[in-house]
Amino acid sequence: MKKKLLLGTTLLMVLLLVSGCMFVSGSRLESMFGATNPVQTGTASASSASDNTVTISIEEYEDYQNLKKYYELEQIYLTAKEYFYFDADTQKMLEGAAKGMMEGLGDPYSFYYTPEEFAQMLEDDEGKYVGIGVLILTDNRTGICTISRVFKGSPAEEAGVMRGDILYKVEDDLYVTSETINEAVNIMRGMPGTKVDVTFLRKGEEITFNIERREVLVNQVESTMIDPEIGYIALYQFAGEAEKEFTNALNELSGQGLKALIIDLRDNTGGWVEQARVIGDLFMDAGELCYLVDHYGNEDHTTYPVYDGKLDIPITILINEMTASSSEILTGALRDCANATVVGTKSFGKGIVQAVLDVGTQGAGFQLTIDEYLTPKGNKVHSIGITPDVVVERPEEDYGSYDFADLENDVQLKKALEVTKEKLQAP
Repeated sequence: MKKKLLLGTTLLMVLLLVSGCMFVSGSRLESMFGATNPVQTGTASASSASDNTVTISIEEYEDYQNLKKYYELEQIYLTAKEYFYFDADTQKMLEGAAKGMMEGLGDPYSFYYTPEEFAQMLEDDEGKYVGIGVLILTDNRTGICTISRVFKGSPAEEAGVMRGDILYKVEDDLYVTSETINEAVNIMRGMPGTKVDVTFLRKGEEITFNIERREVLVNQVESTMIDPEIGYIALYQFAGEAEKEFTNALNELSGQGLKALIIDLRDNTGGWVEQARVIGDLFMDAGELCYLVDHYGNEDHTTYPVYDGKLDIPITILINEMTASSSEILTGALRDCANATVVGTKSFGKGIVQAVLDVGTQGAGFQLTIDEYLTPKGNKVHSIGITPDVVVERPEEDYGSYDFADLENDVQLKKALEVTKEKLQAP
């Protein structure tokens, strides 16, 4: 949920004086209310001709004090613009200040997008871009960036990149971590037909591929009948038109004798919560996918409703340590309200929701944590994760480089199938 109108209004109120809709710079405020002009608070009245005092309301005075905090930034900006020995790129200075403000929140999920980064994020969400064709999982705790998916027919697949490979280096000198992943992605993208050197770690060994950049079409869902009566849907991200792809896959499987379903949310790090709501609504009675709690402790039980008319079949959900955010929301809701059995390993534990907003006039944006979510039964997820009903660890030698619906090598999927068959046979 983007909540653009609400938060946009809130942001403007930080920048505008209550008494008038005009931004007033720090220097102008100092000239209006400088050290030689003491500020008095109280009921607004005309200034006396015999002194230099100005009487303003308490609310206006508090707004003035808040705006003074930005005066230091303006001093730095104007001084650098005037005296910096080299040419000052003021746009980059402002972007750096915005990034620093968001970093000051100390929240890895709240950050600023430059216009270029914001456009790239929106392009990613559309599911079509020019690159090498991989989905990368970034672990902010370890800094490791792992290939969770290689898109079918992509340049990466043709070159030999495999699921489970660790993205190690791009070109000759950019070593990839969670801090440099955006730069790495920018390098791997580019003009169609050009090539890029990308180095991966596979079982501890370095492997370098010279990969051509091409247009990549991203599907968010893959599905099949994994058993005559059991369907299998792997949902990779809540992006693009994931909810429509999932619904179409479910309808196709229903036409093939579907009586039970395995939903694979492993390595799905989340995305748009509204898409999770639409998918959850397919299986849940009237109620809510989750409820939200804001900074002040207010509960919101209206934003993510689900309606009556569910498909009543046994459900098993596969999760792992990189199942996060919207994936955990959907998992918790289906376990609470659709009797879903969860198989795999404990999930990531990202139980907070971010709003994504545009800002300014140049195409920039930012992402801000605004709520914590709880499952319909009130279970917390943030920093806790979801513990499966049936825990199945991957073997140490399993690097996740198996194919879709690979029952021979994927031990977690094999167990999920066993659990689902038992649920089908239960009275």
